[in-house]
Amino acid sequence: MELKKTWLKLIGQYSINPSLQKKLWSEIETAYQQPERFYHNLEHLIYLVELGIQYQSHIEDFNTLLFAIFYHDIIYQIKEKDNEIKSAELAVEKLSLIKYPQTQIRKCYYQIIATKKHELNQDKDTNLLLDFDLAILGEKRNKYLEYAENIRKEYLIYPDHIYNQGRRQVLQEFLERNFLYKTKLFQDKFEETARKNLNWELGQLRTN
Repeated sequence: MELKKTWLKLIGQYSINPSLQKKLWSEIETAYQQPERFYHNLEHLIYLVELGIQYQSHIEDFNTLLFAIFYHDIIYQIKEKDNEIKSAELAVEKLSLIKYPQTQIRKCYYQIIATKKHELNQDKDTNLLLDFDLAILGEKRNKYLEYAENIRKEYLIYPDHIYNQGRRQVLQEFLERNFLYKTKLFQDKFEETARKNLNWELGQLRTN
């Protein structure tokens, strides 16, 4: 899919200023193309946007969810703990420029914040966003392996013994949840395979 066209179509509903439309796209493109991004990049955005389009009939506020996708990882520094908050704040700033409705800006803000802890939310669209974000865990093994390898590349500043310990903890915390996915839709489609993938990677890390 053509991500830029999707963005221009989306933002064009709220801004008739072509220079502003392209400026905001350029900011997104530049952020997600940073050389240290091996997973949280434009391919990740494409994957999530395609899921959004695929499941659009299940989404109550499609445009807000799309904006949340575009901005949810725009700030991504692996040593920092406030990436989601900073990304959400930046989304508020940028969406205010196009006079996006304030109630929807707040909704977008909280959707992005929710991607930090991935906990069940009262908002249906937020739960779908969280499921989109973790859908990669339930893909076929070769695609999951590519994802895991790219995550490791993003954390290359850490030696194996430190990375492996932290990664094992993350995987174990996921596996201890009753469900990885918030919606029955994604539980039915991805839950079983995702758990197999996580257990497989956990086994790989324990032998290294």
